[in-house]
Amino acid sequence: MSSLDQQVAIVTGGAQGIGRKIAEGLAGEGARVVVADLKAADDAASSLGGTAVACDVSDQQACERMAQAAIDAYGRIDILVNNAGIWSSLVATPFEQLSAEDWRRVLDVNVIGMFLATRAVAPFMREAKRGRIINLASGTPYKGVPFFMHYVASKGAVIAMTRVMAKELGGDNILVNTIAPGFTLSDGVLANQTQVDQLQDVSAKARVLVRDQYPEDIVGAVLFFAGERSSFITGQSLVVDGGAFFN
Repeated sequence: MSSLDQQVAIVTGGAQGIGRKIAEGLAGEGARVVVADLKAADDAASSLGGTAVACDVSDQQACERMAQAAIDAYGRIDILVNNAGIWSSLVATPFEQLSAEDWRRVLDVNVIGMFLATRAVAPFMREAKRGRIINLASGTPYKGVPFFMHYVASKGAVIAMTRVMAKELGGDNILVNTIAPGFTLSDGVLANQTQVDQLQDVSAKARVLVRDQYPEDIVGAVLFFAGERSSFITGQSLVVDGGAFFN
């Protein structure tokens, strides 16, 4: 029996990139995976033998449908991985040149989307008296990476919200933790050559482990927080960046 055998995991933004690798890792440990994404969720879920849900996490009703779809398919929700976010489409911009609309677009998905997805699954986890919520943040709030202020602020909010959620949900044995990756060569990032040119080399050289970071590098931390070996850990942030930042 695998460590997550028969547990039900929702992965937002699970159709490609980091989310896809996380979904594959959870499925490999025996979890039944619900892939929630704006597009291509069907293909990803089919390859994993899971369930697909079209979901814009910034839409409250879409998040509620996502949670209900997991309950309808499997009768339970054990794990939520809040991975959906806006990053790879962003271009380095001095903060004075960012518009309010730039901010709202990022915050709607990265912050409010995480809140809505968590709020949608929380009642089912509370009823079961157990659950694991794993939020994907970023190493950027720790380092103050310039020219992406709206993104950095959004991921700082994820870290702060994780601590609040951990305290509010802990009484029902729901553990909430954050993983903060470094600059990762995901599908979306590789499609943005400007971002690769700006950040790939400097990120790799800043690490103790001097190499590029890939989505696969994040999966082990997710599996740890999803499983029983982390059963007394909550409200924490784990930086996974090859040693670029020491918390």
